[in-house]
Amino acid sequence: MRRVLRYQPHTAALLVIVLLTSACLPEPAQIPAGELEAIEETLAAETEPTETPVIPPPFPTRPLYAPGELVDYTAQAGDTLPVLAVRFNTTVEEIREANPHIPITATTMPPGMPMKIPIYYQPLWGSSYQILPDSLFVNGPAQVGFDIQAYVDAQPGWLKNFYSFASGKNRSGAELVQLIATNYSVSPRLLLALLEYQSKALSDPTPPEELDFPLGYRSWQYKGLYMQLGWASNTLNNGYYQARTGKLTAVTLRDGRMERLDPWLNAATSSLHYYFSQILSPDEYALAISPKGLAQTYAELFGDPWENEQPHIPGSLLQPEFILPFETGSVWAFTGGPHTAWGRGDPRAALDFAPPLIASGCQETSQWATAVADGVVARSEEGTVVLDLDGDGDERTGWNVFYLHVATEGRARLGTSLKQGDPVGHPSCEGGSSTGTHVHIARKYNGEWIPAEGIQGILAFNLEGWIAYAGQSEYVGTLQRFSQVVTACECSNQASFIKSDRQ
Repeated sequence: MRRVLRYQPHTAALLVIVLLTSACLPEPAQIPAGELEAIEETLAAETEPTETPVIPPPFPTRPLYAPGELVDYTAQAGDTLPVLAVRFNTTVEEIREANPHIPITATTMPPGMPMKIPIYYQPLWGSSYQILPDSLFVNGPAQVGFDIQAYVDAQPGWLKNFYSFASGKNRSGAELVQLIATNYSVSPRLLLALLEYQSKALSDPTPPEELDFPLGYRSWQYKGLYMQLGWASNTLNNGYYQARTGKLTAVTLRDGRMERLDPWLNAATSSLHYYFSQILSPDEYALAISPKGLAQTYAELFGDPWENEQPHIPGSLLQPEFILPFETGSVWAFTGGPHTAWGRGDPRAALDFAPPLIASGCQETSQWATAVADGVVARSEEGTVVLDLDGDGDERTGWNVFYLHVATEGRARLGTSLKQGDPVGHPSCEGGSSTGTHVHIARKYNGEWIPAEGIQGILAFNLEGWIAYAGQSEYVGTLQRFSQVVTACECSNQASFIKSDRQ
């Protein structure tokens, strides 16, 4: 017997994870499992390089630091003390002792601030070369005003004549890049630079022979430009947000060797190390992360990325005051703890809430998902509403809240100004795949997804004083307010019920 408020996100979670990247994509070819394994083995073999790339000389290796030796470090956008402690193999307490000027309430470090960090040497450090600033990795303020279609049309490469069906209509190559950049919040310039570096998409009028796999991930599940862009953006985000939260400290190359990420590397560079390690031979990888690799291609296309760098995450960033995303007095179920905002894996920026229903599954409801703060609707499309809190109508700037699974009927329209608590739309199963009616919400700041649990606790989702904590796996977790604890559960039991009791 099914209860009121019943929701089954365990099955839904798996479907959502898959279909957030592929729900709007053409279905991949259905190949029997045995044949698929054989094909993938063949494709994997074909990815071995046909010629040895010319590898630039390596950067000088770091010295063997004495345990606890203080080293100079300049704070980078988005740095936090817990993650710096992981990268330098030290502790927050030791960093604070060496930098007594840092306030105890500090969240993110001010970019450019000189610091002394105690370091404990670890072997197998890789290159110290910085490829790209974090502000040019995300689809943030630096991308405002960049006309992707006009840029691609001005280049001689094959991409400008490329068209493919995706997300309900036939799209140009530039439109595919735009769609992926928006959904994953990855810089369109970075995606174009990768397409040029890996398949000469902007410079060579002749498409590569293997146009099915222009970004080098040779899997039939990711066949075609759109699927390749989705895979690349998902992989880049996995690397970026794992580096941002201290989970990514090393990469494993295709020959089995481990390479520890240099502690001075920023999240974007760490992500590119991770990305290239997945698809390139060790020699190709060494070239790609060097000054003669992607960095050179990016500079040739868009200029020196480090010139006039504008960090996108300020010091001591704070979340605005948010309320729960449903009406005052209502009791909903907290059905999904921290999990991916879009795609698979990281960033675990989203939480799920389900309204009371008479029956389980995808049911229409008169309940409203509501605005967690004042803002302007910057995007309103199938299943999706993006609420822009700085009021400029551009989701690449300032704080934005992403709502997924919003029903078409009653959905807030583009450009609508909403006050905190105003209706955004009815929860549904639209905009992806789910076995139960619910709403999925996530935060972005200047194009960067903010993990729901925060960055090791810093900047955690706060909804009316309810603070998000992650569990052992995706969708597991709690909301805590003082001594009260609400536990995310697929069963929608009483322990998962949460009431909006704001005045």
